[in-house]
Amino acid sequence: MRSARIFTIALACATLAVAQPALTAEQRRLNLESFEFIWSTIRDQYWDPTFGGVNWTAVRDEFRPRIERAATMPETRSLMGQMLGRLGKSHFAIIPADVYGDLDSHDDAGGTGTAGIDVRVLAGRAIVTSVEENSPASAQGVRPGWEVLSIDGTVLAPRIQKVAELYRNSTMREVYLARSALAKLAGDEGSVARVQFRDGSGRGVTKEIERVRPRGSLAKFGYLPPSYVWITSRRIEGDIGYIAFNLFLDPARLMPAFGGAVHSCTGCAGMIIDLRGNPGGLGIMAMGMAGWFIDKPDQRLGTMYTRQAPVKFIVNPRPPVYSGALAILVDGSSASTSEVFAGGMKDLGRARIFGTRTAGAALPSAIDRLPNGDALQHAMADYISEGGRTLEGMGVVPDVEVKLTREALLAGHDPVLDAAIEWIHARK
Repeated sequence: MRSARIFTIALACATLAVAQPALTAEQRRLNLESFEFIWSTIRDQYWDPTFGGVNWTAVRDEFRPRIERAATMPETRSLMGQMLGRLGKSHFAIIPADVYGDLDSHDDAGGTGTAGIDVRVLAGRAIVTSVEENSPASAQGVRPGWEVLSIDGTVLAPRIQKVAELYRNSTMREVYLARSALAKLAGDEGSVARVQFRDGSGRGVTKEIERVRPRGSLAKFGYLPPSYVWITSRRIEGDIGYIAFNLFLDPARLMPAFGGAVHSCTGCAGMIIDLRGNPGGLGIMAMGMAGWFIDKPDQRLGTMYTRQAPVKFIVNPRPPVYSGALAILVDGSSASTSEVFAGGMKDLGRARIFGTRTAGAALPSAIDRLPNGDALQHAMADYISEGGRTLEGMGVVPDVEVKLTREALLAGHDPVLDAAIEWIHARK
């Protein structure tokens, strides 16, 4: 079994209703091993040792005979999902083996090289939302708004449709739709991705894009896989500060860079923090960043409850504090610590949130590969915002909902960013 620590928790348990072959004796054995692994993992790691009043031992006694009698994999997965459902918490799930492969970029591509583009699924299509400056994709003429049709011979439409159907009722739907496309774009550094696009005029265009080392600095932390962390900052229209970064990791580099960007804009009319696509990371960094915008002591972004003890996300002011207008941009791929920061700042009345509802994946979690090839995703804590709301399975609802569209991207516009700029100017 392989355990992959990640920043988010989600996935609704679902299977497509198609004819399924009967289980072999070996599959039945592996399914029982998987069942026992799931049950014991929850027993040992669930944050509430009383399981919310659920008799977890009795649950095992009830479901094990039913697992033994299950005739197909969908029936087995359904029973395991029902067992997890007894906890009454969203986003504890069994991930079918084929879907797990579609969503795991390392299993899919085997490398960390990047083509230099970001992708979201908009209106059912994989659309380029940004192209890194001086990247191989930029050199090939790829532009925001182009549709990605296929990557290395894999047509994306069926892949997107499958993920959309499986997670149609999940707040994590946008995350996994984007990942279903981005997983194919990743690969070994130096390899070439053959990508078929539909450009702005509707023509089919094929580009061979070399995968290169991602921008930023390589960071390692605990069980998390090594990741490249970057941050960018600039002035917009002269008097608005803009900060974006991809992960809440590498605090030794990221925190000074973030603080420097804030302090360099103390006289700005407003500041924008772009957390779109940011899957989160270290929760403690959200507290530190909030301190550059809040001058009152003993303010909290919320509380995380673990089996050991509750962890209060207390904000410590970092003078000189920026007191101007603050906008935070989010989307369906903003998760974990991004949600803690955005949701907490919203509850405290310190920031206005623009974009679309976040992923509803605020909790630290793990994905464990099961003996039968499926995977278990489970949370190891519970989080309640300062406003008393559970972010898990709900997400942060923006104050101003603005959606990206292919038409706007092709025209060179970012409607979410534009809305934040307009709000800041209106406050002058």
